[in-house]
Amino acid sequence: MPELPEVEVTRRSFAEGIAGATVLSAALGKPLRWPLGCAPSHLAGQRVVAVRRRGKYLLLDLSGGLLLVHLGMSGSLRFAHHLPAPGGHDHFDLVTSQGVLRLHDPRRFGAVVFTTGEQSPLAQKLLGGLGMEPLSDGFSFDAFRQGLRATRAPIKQVLLAGKVVVGVGNIYASEVLFLAGIRPTVPAASIGDARLRRLHTAIREVLALAVERGGTTLKDFSSADGNPGHFQLEARVYGREGVPCLACGTPIRGLKQGQRSSYFCPRCQRA
Repeated sequence: MPELPEVEVTRRSFAEGIAGATVLSAALGKPLRWPLGCAPSHLAGQRVVAVRRRGKYLLLDLSGGLLLVHLGMSGSLRFAHHLPAPGGHDHFDLVTSQGVLRLHDPRRFGAVVFTTGEQSPLAQKLLGGLGMEPLSDGFSFDAFRQGLRATRAPIKQVLLAGKVVVGVGNIYASEVLFLAGIRPTVPAASIGDARLRRLHTAIREVLALAVERGGTTLKDFSSADGNPGHFQLEARVYGREGVPCLACGTPIRGLKQGQRSSYFCPRCQRA
């Protein structure tokens, strides 16, 4: 599932190329998670002002509104001057004067939604409940601590929920908790300030490194220019059950939390 690093890598790979382009046409394939919200012809003639990101949503600012794009569980974008005819898993084409932006999504949990702007009821419904952006200056330690103190749910589950901080997906949650020395099952409210500060720092470090490495490609993720990610080559605990810890040599353990796999070192991450 594409998470914040993959979405940010995708944004960076086409934002500059599409900025300033005029939409020539738009075409829909099979239905996605939500309807487009307008006739595809309504997008024609609009100018792409900029491409931003909020959590796992890409925000294409248009001269006459806002296009929200979510990659779902298996989606990816491709941007090129020329693309072949859409295949069975290609569900949205935005044809512009500077290239074609295409959403490829085999499982169709992704979405492309048009709305009047970021303050519209629809945009607020999708974006309003998102937590802090971890790579922004607004990722305050005090607000982070306050959010975690309010729940005794396991810290891994709190990070995945995205209500306190966005973008710490399953792979990255295991990695940041290892770096902070926190076991994934520990209640969020019970973590002391010293380890919370390490966690706050680790979230920034791991996500920034993941963006630098082009995201994580376990199956088929690639950026809009077709490049895979390489962060998986640097994972310290994720997917390494039974393999010696890189820090202490203790075998990495795995467990299930909310039907998701968690990985930790029982020595480096004491309960």
